[in-house]
Amino acid sequence: MTSYIQHPLLKEKAVERRLFQLELAASALQASTLVVLPTGLGKTVVALMVLIARLNRGKVLFLAPTKPLVEQHASFLENVLADSTIVASFTGEILPERRKEMWEEAKIVVSTPQVIENDLLSRRISLRDVSCIIFDEAHRAVGNYAYVYIAERYGREGTDRLVLGITASPGSSLERIEEVCGNIGATRIETKTEADPDVSPFVHQREIEVVKVAVPPEIQRVRSLLEEVLEERGEALDRLGGSDGLRMPKRMDRTSKKELLDLQKRLRGLIAKNPSPSLYQAVSVLAEVLKLKHAVELAETQGVDSLGRYLERLASEAESRGGSKAAKRIMEDPRVEEAVGDLARMDVDHPKLRAVLELVKEQLTAKADSRIMVFTNYRDTASSVLDYLREAGDEIIRPVRFVGQSSRASDEGLSQRRQAEILQKFREGAYNVLIATSVGEEGIDIPATDLVLFYEPVPSEIRSIQRKGRTGRARAGRVVVLVARGTRDEAYRWISDRKEKSMRQQIREMSWPDRRDLGSAAGAGGGEGHGLSSGPRVGRQLVIGEVGPGPGGEPGGPGESRPLGPPDLFGLSEEASALVIVDPRERSLARMLESMGVGVTLRVLEVGDYVVSDRVGIERKTADDFVDSLVGAERNIFAQLKDLARSYERPILILEGRDLYARQVHPNAIRGALASIAVDFGVAIIPTADEDETVSVIAAIARREQHAGGGAPHAHGKKTHRTLKEQQEYLVSSIPGVGNAVAKNLLRHFGSVERVFAASAEELKEVELVGPKTAERIRELVGGEYKG
Repeated sequence: MTSYIQHPLLKEKAVERRLFQLELAASALQASTLVVLPTGLGKTVVALMVLIARLNRGKVLFLAPTKPLVEQHASFLENVLADSTIVASFTGEILPERRKEMWEEAKIVVSTPQVIENDLLSRRISLRDVSCIIFDEAHRAVGNYAYVYIAERYGREGTDRLVLGITASPGSSLERIEEVCGNIGATRIETKTEADPDVSPFVHQREIEVVKVAVPPEIQRVRSLLEEVLEERGEALDRLGGSDGLRMPKRMDRTSKKELLDLQKRLRGLIAKNPSPSLYQAVSVLAEVLKLKHAVELAETQGVDSLGRYLERLASEAESRGGSKAAKRIMEDPRVEEAVGDLARMDVDHPKLRAVLELVKEQLTAKADSRIMVFTNYRDTASSVLDYLREAGDEIIRPVRFVGQSSRASDEGLSQRRQAEILQKFREGAYNVLIATSVGEEGIDIPATDLVLFYEPVPSEIRSIQRKGRTGRARAGRVVVLVARGTRDEAYRWISDRKEKSMRQQIREMSWPDRRDLGSAAGAGGGEGHGLSSGPRVGRQLVIGEVGPGPGGEPGGPGESRPLGPPDLFGLSEEASALVIVDPRERSLARMLESMGVGVTLRVLEVGDYVVSDRVGIERKTADDFVDSLVGAERNIFAQLKDLARSYERPILILEGRDLYARQVHPNAIRGALASIAVDFGVAIIPTADEDETVSVIAAIARREQHAGGGAPHAHGKKTHRTLKEQQEYLVSSIPGVGNAVAKNLLRHFGSVERVFAASAEELKEVELVGPKTAERIRELVGGEYKG
């Protein structure tokens, strides 16, 4: 017989009572904790129990990495809490001042971390009175992710702190798990596995199978052509490295992308110290290697359509003004040209597409109300799968594509609102096949998902576990992984399996008797008086370090390393002796400025990146950005600095990095640009070595200005808008495959944008640099029916 949790804050029969969830929650209330629980076993319920136990101490902040997850958690809380008005859901679409009001009124705030980070940096909110922060998908708390900053601020400001991290996949190594715990301020780990006797009754069977397919000879031939070019470039890279005494990878097929990116970073560092022609050339050849390696992977694991779209983008890059030399050399190679021709004539598809169709039809025929998720690594592949399923013409298949928000040429992203609409229609059955990229991997709660298809294995245990966790939640489910024989698919599957086993081993080790915290923590702000009782200790627990100040000053926080005492967030504290207005794009440096005692306000700036007084505006460029702004078609450093000089009495350019001359741009061109910036535009140039030095310089200028009477920071100035000619060129050049040079030719030939778009394919081909493919692409875009 089903029993339910009874609590004054909960509706009657709203939450099913499961002992293991109550045990985890009771333990988590005793100290800041990372809870590791398999997907579908109610991590959110554990969070709910902790949340309601802490509400009498102060506000609770519930963080989730995406807007669909935020809406899901907010909806869950509103459905189970007796008073739903205490829940506020934050999104970037709500005006900042309105969020400030909502923060003051709400008892529970559910939000993405980026919104909270912005409001903290803009000093609209304080974490002083927050009694608990819940980090959903806590494995994200690494590197520069917003979770890390929020936890650090909470450690400094919170007066009665408790942290709960929840995840199904913390990582495959103890070091990674400890990093996550350290970054959110968790001092222990609690874990349950599907094999635990108190958990197993709630586990639904999940069948996992691998379907292997053979790559057709036609696609193998295209792959061989690309591999020939790749190996040739690899040999060239080896020769270039040898001339400078560097060891280079000889077998490109056995070299990972990470190794190549590390090599790229090392080469640029060497160029900064001792530039030589061979090192410059090596960087350029390495760029070709990276592009070719990606093309080979697409050929063998994704399919004709995905590869064709990628090569089209490379061709567009090669033709555009400011396009990379690497793209130009690749597209000029006869073997690549031959591969492009073969793709255009090819009438076979990758067998994975047929396998997807067969598996989907099989599932929907056997169970008409099924929900199916198909995961792909690439958007192009998601589009290919969508088109293939639609073209099959089977009425029982109702597919939809689910991708992220960012857009690129010919591939528009999905707004957060549209993502939420698609998920809701998928739950309701309007769509029954969701074709998703990584955006669909985390936390989407669709209990009825019966089949999860991996279009390819992923070499990440976290992503693999997240994908598998989309099924087997409310009933038995099935996971199928597609593998192309003799390709990197097989290696990726092996890597993922090995990492998953390693993660399970780490979790098992947490149950060793000598690693349990057997001491009583009953007085540490835990379950007493909250209606939660842990009962006997069954869950696994690992103490991460010394338990620092936590709930009510008792154990539970991140320890001595974090200074206590909140700063004045709504004015300048004694330490925050200056205030800087920072554009949100510079968010990472805003955090660093704040840590130095400088007050920060985030605000979208039309001109510059930082404003430190009424008269000083600062533009920051890394060395790479600076060179890109000189040669890129759309990034004009002179226009930006002209606006800066017009808007501020004392304009400054901070040029960050020691590798200014590491690119294949003649040093004299860079020196000439610097001279023009200083002499013609009157902009002071300050070189810095790295972000730390940049932040120190900005802080020093701000303090000097504001103490010397330069006035409080005041943002002013607007961007200079493009001329009509520039807007016309930009409009035409935005067509995929049409670069700046082709756009100018088209406009000169036809005389207006209207006549360019009205021209037939035959008329378009008369223009210099416009071939049949480009002409067809223009006509398809202009004349194609809109299917939104």
